[in-house]
Order: sequence, then structure tokens, then C-alpha cells
Amino acid sequence: MNHWLTAPILIPLIGGILQAFMGYAPIALRRTLAIATTVLMLVAAIVLLVLADDGSYRLYAFGNWQPPFGIVLVLDRLAALMLVMTAVLALFCHIYAIGGTDESSRQFHGLFLFQLLGLNIAFLTGDLFNLFVAFEVLLIASYGLLMHGEGTSRTVPGLHYVVLNLAGSAVFLIAVGMIYSVTGTLNMADLAVKIPQVAEENLPLVKAGGMMLLVVFGLKAAILPLCFWLPGAYSNATAPVAALFAVMTKVGIYAIIRVFTLIFGNQAGELSGLGKDWLFPLALITLTMGVIGALGAASLRKLIAWQVIISVGTLLAAISFGTVAGTSAALFYLLNTTWVAGGLFLVADLVDGQRGSAQDKIVTAPRIANRTFLSVLFLMGAVAAVGLPPLSGFFAKLLILKSAVTESDVAWLWSVLLIGSFFTLIAYSRAGSIVFWRNVEGHIEEPQKLTPSLSVSASALISLSIVMVILAGPISRYAEDTAAQLHDTSAYTEILSKPMVGEEK
Repeated sequence: MNHWLTAPILIPLIGGILQAFMGYAPIALRRTLAIATTVLMLVAAIVLLVLADDGSYRLYAFGNWQPPFGIVLVLDRLAALMLVMTAVLALFCHIYAIGGTDESSRQFHGLFLFQLLGLNIAFLTGDLFNLFVAFEVLLIASYGLLMHGEGTSRTVPGLHYVVLNLAGSAVFLIAVGMIYSVTGTLNMADLAVKIPQVAEENLPLVKAGGMMLLVVFGLKAAILPLCFWLPGAYSNATAPVAALFAVMTKVGIYAIIRVFTLIFGNQAGELSGLGKDWLFPLALITLTMGVIGALGAASLRKLIAWQVIISVGTLLAAISFGTVAGTSAALFYLLNTTWVAGGLFLVADLVDGQRGSAQDKIVTAPRIANRTFLSVLFLMGAVAAVGLPPLSGFFAKLLILKSAVTESDVAWLWSVLLIGSFFTLIAYSRAGSIVFWRNVEGHIEEPQKLTPSLSVSASALISLSIVMVILAGPISRYAEDTAAQLHDTSAYTEILSKPMVGEEK
């Protein structure tokens, strides 16, 4: 049995438990343990990425209970990619946090690690109910992280976030119950086998459960009309929390890819392509709403929060085609948008610390210290987010545009995505010119000092858009292989017939 599959779960779990008992330990010790835990998690994720790259499915069954019984973890290329993406983002967010953000709460690092625990369970689980459990773990931790820090500005957005996600959890549980009542299983591989065999009289119940799952995942991903909670919540969170939250919407996207490709994909018989007709128009409307929000944003944080919604619409458009090319393009874009959005949240916080009472508002203010450094970081992040050459966002959007097949899809995708990118560029240009270059007389008292942990973290995440260009070949190849593996669902269902736990197919 390959015990490496448990590492991304055990490492943050043990680290989070230790942090819970170290609340009154010196902060230097808590920080050292937190960073060490995140580094170990990244190492484990890289090991699993290398293992998964051979195209095999690896199974870990707790208690040696053969699927579909018991709790199972399944490693494939998609799970490994999500683990690495999350671990890289988490490491730099954690390094940024030790620059001072973590001082206002003794349990910050514990909550941070428990959120990573929930994320990793979601990516590795092979069971729908355990996906629900993973959502609850990461959401409970995110509630605490969202309220972390001083002031009351995040109270109302935090309440909206909590109430909506609790409602989503209730719907998720009901949907799972409806599907289980018909199929007698929640193991994803087993569901992929049994869904095509569902009797005609039971199809409406399973279909309703599947559509409810789509609504829940749409809420997690912030798809219109379930996206209006996001700008307020993300823009009021502390910088490292907002940056980490850049991956939260991607959990919903991941769940849509996994469930609606494996369980309700082309092999699902009468339920084949469930919800597919809704995805493309919802994607374009979500993208359009994100652009409108970005144009009207009054602060850098709000602008970046709307950028997250733009990225959700862009991702969903590529996924909705249900093709290997579309999924591959979405995965490449997924890496770019998650890291760049996280980096931009950190840059916005650095700008906030330099502008006194103007904070990160898009208004004129006295010239800030470190203007050249911060403006270059913002420019790089904006170029990567909008999709301009020569950074990775350009290649990602080009792949998405090329993935459209039918004439109708080409017309709608090209027009909405290109026009949306143009207006997003206007939004970033307006924000950058006002914040960095339209200065008034005066000076700012006691600007925040750019410590190495702050500047390096923000720079590293933004610079990953350059790294992705340099490594575009290997990353594209991995994304294509991942998409091909996802759409070959027969290989996933073969884990049910493995004679021994840990044996590879």
C-alpha cells in the first residue's frame, strides 16, 4: 500500500493539532512549525505529482476495506495537480502571514492548516460523502480565517458567507441522500458504473440529486447568480487569507470536473451530459458580471475579487465543451489564475500599507514609498490576469479560445472573452494609473515596512506567471495527459476490481 497518499492529509492534520495546543507558545516557535508543516505538505504533493504522472490510478483504502466499501483515497493526475497548486499557494501565503498578519490571533496557523486539510481531502477522496465532509472541514476553518483580524468590516460579509455555505451544505447532504437512496453507493467509481443502470422510474430522483450537486458546486465556485457573496468576503479578509481563498472557488470547479465527467459523463446513459446545457451560458454570464464588477470596483481588493469571478466564468466555459482540449486548456488556465490572483491580493495589501488613510482605494493620494517595485508587481499581475503576452495568462486564454468546436461556441466564446478581456484591461489600467501615478501633494506618515517575508511572497506568486511560460511545454503536456485521463472514465472504474489494496492499474 502506498502510504504517500495519506501524507497531504496527515501532515496538515498533525500540524493543526499541534498548533491548537501551542496557543500560548512563543510566536517564533508557532511560525517555525507552521512553515515547516506547509513545506512538508508541498514536498508530499510533489512526490505524488511525480507518481501520478505515469497515468496510473493509486488507491488507498482505510482499514483495507475494498471499494466501494469504506473510505478510499484515489490519486490521479488531476488530484496531484490540485495538491501541488494548493501547496505552492499556501506556502507563500503562510510566509506572508508571518510578516505580522498572524499576530492578532493565536489560532491563525491552526485554522490555516485545517483549511489545507479540508482542501486536500476534497482533492483525494473517491467518495461523494467524504467530499461533503471535506467541504465542511475547509468551510469551518475558513469561517475562522475570514473573521481573523481587527475591525468589524468583515462581519456582515462573513455572515453572508457562513449562511450561504450552510445552506449549500444542507442541499449537498440532501442531494447525496437522494442519489444513495437509488444507487446504494456513494463511491465515485461505483456510481460511474451504477448510474447508467438506474431504472427508468428512478431517473428523475437521481437527476434531481445531480442538478442539486451542480447548484452546490456552483455556489462553491461562485457562478452567477451565486457569486455576489464573494467580493465582499474576499475584499475584507486579511491579505494571506484572501490570497489562499483564491483556491476556494477552484474546489467547486474541481468538483464539477470530477463528478460531471466521471459520474454524469458521456457513459452515463440517460443521464449523460447532465447539466451541460446550462454550463456554457452560465459561464459567459458569470464572466460578463465579473467584468462589470471589475469596472466598478472602488478598491484594489474589490477589483481582484471580481477577477476571481471572471476566472470562474472563463474556466467554466472551457469545461462546458466536455472535450479533452477544453479541459486541458482549463487546467492550464487554472494554475495561472489561482497563483496570480493570490499574488495580486498580497500586492494590494502592500499598497494598502503604503498609502495611509487612502488604503487600497482607487483614489488619488500622496506618492507611495517603493512605488516602482509595487507598480511593476501590479503591472505583471494585471498582464497575467487579463491575458496579455508575454505572460502565462495569454497562452492560457489562447488555449481556451482554440478549444471551442462548433461555430456557435466559437462566436460566443471569442466575442465575450475578448471583449471582456479588453474591458478588464481598462479596469486594471484605471486602477494602476490612479493608485501609482496620479499623486497629490503631501506625504504618508509611517508607511508599512516591506520586510522580506512580505515582498518575497508577493513577488514569488506573481513571478510564477513567468515560470509557467518557461515551463509551458511540460505543463501543457501534463494538462493534456490529465484531461485525457479524466475523459477515459473506464480506467477510473477499474479500481473497483483491484484484487489488492495499493495495486496500480
